[in-house]
Amino acid sequence: MESSRLQEEREGTKKWKSWGPYLSERQWGTVREDYSLLGDAWDYFSHDQARSRAYIWGEDGIAGISDNRQLLCMAFAFWNGNDPIIKERLFGLTNSEGNHGEDVKEYYYYLDSTPTHSYMKYLYKYPQSPFPYDNLVNTNKKLNRFDPEYELIDTGVFDDNRYFDIVIEYAKHQPEDILAKVTVFNRGDSEATLHLLPTLWYRNTWAQEGDVEKPLLTGSQQLETGMRSISSVHPVLGSNRLYAEGTPELFFTDNETNTERLFNLPNRSPYLKDGIDNRVVHGRTNAVNPEQNGTKAALSYNLIVPPGTSVSVRLRLRSEGLTSADEVPDKLFGDSFEDTMCLRKKEADKYYGQILPNLSIDDRNIMRQALAGMLWSKQYYYFDTELWKRGAGIETSPGLARKPIRNMGWTHLACDDVISMPDKWEYPWFAAWDLAFHTVALSLVDLDFAKQQLELITRPWYMHPNGQLPAYEWNFSDVNPPVHAWASWYLYQNERKERGKGDRRFLEGVFQKLMINFTWWVNRKD
Repeated sequence: MESSRLQEEREGTKKWKSWGPYLSERQWGTVREDYSLLGDAWDYFSHDQARSRAYIWGEDGIAGISDNRQLLCMAFAFWNGNDPIIKERLFGLTNSEGNHGEDVKEYYYYLDSTPTHSYMKYLYKYPQSPFPYDNLVNTNKKLNRFDPEYELIDTGVFDDNRYFDIVIEYAKHQPEDILAKVTVFNRGDSEATLHLLPTLWYRNTWAQEGDVEKPLLTGSQQLETGMRSISSVHPVLGSNRLYAEGTPELFFTDNETNTERLFNLPNRSPYLKDGIDNRVVHGRTNAVNPEQNGTKAALSYNLIVPPGTSVSVRLRLRSEGLTSADEVPDKLFGDSFEDTMCLRKKEADKYYGQILPNLSIDDRNIMRQALAGMLWSKQYYYFDTELWKRGAGIETSPGLARKPIRNMGWTHLACDDVISMPDKWEYPWFAAWDLAFHTVALSLVDLDFAKQQLELITRPWYMHPNGQLPAYEWNFSDVNPPVHAWASWYLYQNERKERGKGDRRFLEGVFQKLMINFTWWVNRKD
């Protein structure tokens, strides 16, 4: 069936890739969000600010998904009752804090994914004691580059197995009917409480685009069953609804910057990006909207997990345009839910059983999980350098009169695509020569996506008029090894072998662009 879904996507009959793991794992500290005087992206937008400051160019989260324009996002937040903040995003050290540079200090694993993301599985390990934010920063600052890194496990927070294994699975019943199951395992020897916060929110496009219709999330409760849901109405994306199993509390706020906290300036809205954090951790009831609407919302589950056992929660995100029998609320979490989860997992097993080489069971599992890492690392990447240069959508705050100091020769560049990333935390931006290598690996599971990625980097809104390919966002003008011709030829040969015929249209198209790129090399760099 996965092969059939890929065929339907190729022919355009069904958009199986319209939703996927396209959410970044770190948007703070990136060049896109940097409006500092000196271009110090890491210090300008910190992890501490991220919970209170609305992003301009993208969103981040844990085990998150979004549509392929990242208009509507869904991810998971957690609170162990001890941390000073809810765990909405992965924590790590900046380039100046780590003795080996930037470094994520969390344990999370991409366990599985099909190329259409019809089935995905993710594991996050969350300590039950307070997360050692200050310890990790202060200890690593004392180390030099010859010392080993001081890791999360070195702090002792996993001693005696006092942690949760949080397993998140997604399965698509239809392209716009997405099932999610969260299973929380208590690995410790005593009862522990976890606040689970599935979160739905809009990327803040209204600040940048000015006078546009603002989307809206609203809460509802079905009287007959007590089922909670969050309705989403977006002028472009249309109507969707997130259904929740059980009876969680609903918290609503807005994806707006807390300018009072960050810049000592009046807030534009009474409900802010950090409103749910303030409600859950600090008990501030006025931090969330009692009218049950906004542009960011969370379902709050208070899970008490006995030692050595697990608790599960099920969710379902659906387009309101669907008309199948499963749309009836009392059937949303019936037998069909588990049947779909089980079926998509079996289909993933069958698909990988067909495409992986004849290896030992262990080697096949390693290869499958490595490919899952590639597929989970697809990210929506939005960056218009002309808008960025003008500071469109930025709040009034110190340093906004700065002159951009990098990428000034790339004012034509306008990215608005799902792209394979080197890493969605450490390198959450495309890198040209990495991308060429990625396509070789991705061609094993999704040849069409691999070809599209090589074509994308040569489009006129990416490729410089002088023939150079953009390197990476820290410096698009940097020079990367010219491996795209090799990758293009590899994909052509691979397709000829797999499908009996090579794609000459693809080969001719990239050949013309890469000849221009080769001329740039000869004239400017060789």
